[in-house]
Amino acid sequence: MHLEPSPKPSDLEKAVSVFVQCRPRLFGIAYRVLGSVAEAEDVVQEVWLRWQKTDRCAVVSPVAFLSSATTRLAINVAQSARVRRETYIGPWLPEPVDTSADPEVGAQRGEVLELALLLVLEKLSPAERAAYILREAFDYGYPEIAEILRRSVVNVRKIVSRARRRLSEEQRGSVDAAEHRRLLNAFVSAARTGDVAALEALLTPDVVSLSDGNGIRGAARVPVLGPARVANLATAHPRFWRDADVRLVDANGCTGVMIYRDGEPSAILALAASKEGIHRVMWVFSQSKIAAFLGTRFRYASRALPHVGAPTG
Repeated sequence: MHLEPSPKPSDLEKAVSVFVQCRPRLFGIAYRVLGSVAEAEDVVQEVWLRWQKTDRCAVVSPVAFLSSATTRLAINVAQSARVRRETYIGPWLPEPVDTSADPEVGAQRGEVLELALLLVLEKLSPAERAAYILREAFDYGYPEIAEILRRSVVNVRKIVSRARRRLSEEQRGSVDAAEHRRLLNAFVSAARTGDVAALEALLTPDVVSLSDGNGIRGAARVPVLGPARVANLATAHPRFWRDADVRLVDANGCTGVMIYRDGEPSAILALAASKEGIHRVMWVFSQSKIAAFLGTRFRYASRALPHVGAPTG
């Protein structure tokens, strides 16, 4: 029985070095396409396993190879994830990611990361989402995107243009970081004191509140619309705020709030605001998503090096 020689240690070390350098970008692509930290990490790990088995001497551009593999795999996962989310109880929100651990999450343009935008991106098909993300977040050229998606350049241009147009219809201008934090602090202060009038004054006429809990008790199972109802929801349960420990966090490039009860994290609050006021209130009650957020910093510290599988011949 003839056995192929195992790769030389130097070859594997070089493969690890290249992959580690690309990993933030790969995670950034997968996360934006999927809106899930866990699914994005699974994609990146699968790409690493494929990278180990690839004839790397034949790869002209490792970055292009790894980006292509990540994007295609993320699209496949997104297609199956869409089916799974049909059984999700109540509104689904993307998993927040702690951007204090990795401020850019591998992106050249960090603004294509905000929770509100990722939520709107969910309305695009996975391929449309990937094309838009590669162009707007990572500044890939149209020919590069066309090769990754295995489509014509003309088709890719149309996809990105259509995605931009659709997103512009649903997005609105955002405020700067200082104003965003001011609105967040004012919202939390008014909610904690039960000041409904002050809350309503912060909200736009078309404000919507979304609670992601997948059926957890206390999380609204339908979107809540309008200033009066959103303000009432935020103050309806005084026990929610009583003895709560509120800490500011960096979620997807914006300031958010982590709410602790009895020393345990119970919710993440994030807002989207324009010069007219707060137009989207997002509550994440899902414990798996909160755990993923809290684990971001640990993962970047402990998983900088990928798991190296057994050498393959």
